[in-house]
Amino acid sequence: MARLAILILFLAAGCSGAYSTASENPEKKESEVSDIEKFTCSDLREKLSPEQYNVTQEKGTEFAFSGKYWNCNKDGVYNCIVCGQALFDSRAKYDSGCGWPSFREPVSPENIDVKPDNSHGMVRTEVLCGNCAAHLGHVFDDGPPPAGKRYCINSASLNLLERDQQKDK
Repeated sequence: MARLAILILFLAAGCSGAYSTASENPEKKESEVSDIEKFTCSDLREKLSPEQYNVTQEKGTEFAFSGKYWNCNKDGVYNCIVCGQALFDSRAKYDSGCGWPSFREPVSPENIDVKPDNSHGMVRTEVLCGNCAAHLGHVFDDGPPPAGKRYCINSASLNLLERDQQKDK
């Protein structure tokens, strides 16, 4: 029942504000607005599944052991489902036992952003796409050496581009 109430609050809140249109920021000229900023909430609702939208735009979380990539062992690069930015290489993926895809490190530190997340009575570090600010998951300090990081990422925020598909492009 509590989850239903939270879901209703999220839906009532509408778009998270990760995307805006040029008209919402009169100081920006149309030529200065990036392709990412041109997405509107309705564009994203059409592009993404309800779960993908909830995770990336409303900071939702998929159920453990339910996402399509939690147990995936295919070789490739995991990209942001919203903007396509390369985020995590499958070579950095490992089974942490947590039920979500876990990675030791991002493809590049510049491709992600992290920020404190004190929601739900917890102290965590949120992981966001460095390009479009989509919510991806959280990073914890209980990962394997040498860095000791566990990037715990929602499958719904990712799109795996297999390495053999990359060669064809």
